[in-house]
Amino acid sequence: MRAVHADWSVDPRKRWMAIANPAGAGWRLDAPEPVGDVTTLFARLQDGVRTVALGVDLPLGLPRAFVARHCDQHGFVAFLHDLTRHPGFFEVCADLSDLSSSRPFYPMRGVKGMTRVSHATALGLLHADDLSRDCDRATAERPAGCPLFWTLGANQTGKAAIAAWRDLLLPAIATAHVPRLWPFEGDFLKMLDRGGIVIAETYPAEALRQLGLCLHGSKRRQSDRIALAPALLDVVDRLAITPSPAFLAALSQGFGADAAGEDRLDCVLGVLAVINVLAGHRPDGVPDDPWLRYWEGWVLGQTARPQPRQTNLSPYSFPPTYRGQDDAGTGSGFSG
Repeated sequence: MRAVHADWSVDPRKRWMAIANPAGAGWRLDAPEPVGDVTTLFARLQDGVRTVALGVDLPLGLPRAFVARHCDQHGFVAFLHDLTRHPGFFEVCADLSDLSSSRPFYPMRGVKGMTRVSHATALGLLHADDLSRDCDRATAERPAGCPLFWTLGANQTGKAAIAAWRDLLLPAIATAHVPRLWPFEGDFLKMLDRGGIVIAETYPAEALRQLGLCLHGSKRRQSDRIALAPALLDVVDRLAITPSPAFLAALSQGFGADAAGEDRLDCVLGVLAVINVLAGHRPDGVPDDPWLRYWEGWVLGQTARPQPRQTNLSPYSFPPTYRGQDDAGTGSGFSG
């Protein structure tokens, strides 16, 4: 098995991945490297190994309120499959009047009236909270992530989701290296037992806490990343990982002085979080909730439940077409 984590961005120059290969009873971790050509990524990752556990720092799943209002497919995987016939879904809207279930991403730029509330209302949702999945919301251990369809600001994830869904996942449907998506197609370790590429969503802020690390300052500052190095090495040792000389050199330099240094750190945190689950130190973490398992997804290794929604909305009813469907994602169609 090969363990990988890709830190994703709409800008290819900021896409970095950390790769750990099997080495005896443990792993050998190499220095972060560019993701490179996305059309060949899955083939390159699976070269020479039966199984790839791939963590990705981008949303996999849809908010339940959006699903209840607009979707009739059999889960998120089938929804992705259906998007091969609807490329306009990925066009970011410039104005609220452009928003619809077939074009939910917004805004293209900062404009008057640009609020989460107006975004939700334009999509037929009742509250700004409805734009978020459960795993996007704050927990007692970390702050909230940005809603999926929002595409403006330093912490937005919408554009990364567009780039990954459109340019990486959808083209893979027609290749020999079709990935399976956790948790929509089963339990993480059971999926890996079947071989192939298994993709799981990760979140660096969550990974940091799962690994027992505390970053003082900002990951954007090289000096603060350098200060984290001793603690990172302790985690590497605890997980039976042998760091390559190139990895140690990168670590000692805080993964570089350029703007991509934080991306290199994030992909290292991500692959360590993946290995932490593989080693049995944490469960995959997904709660026993059909909304999460079939539609919203979850962050790998997260055990903390989100804080209560700041609304009095009644819970959305789960689509009746899923009653009796098993954990293997029957009917999803994405991985054949």
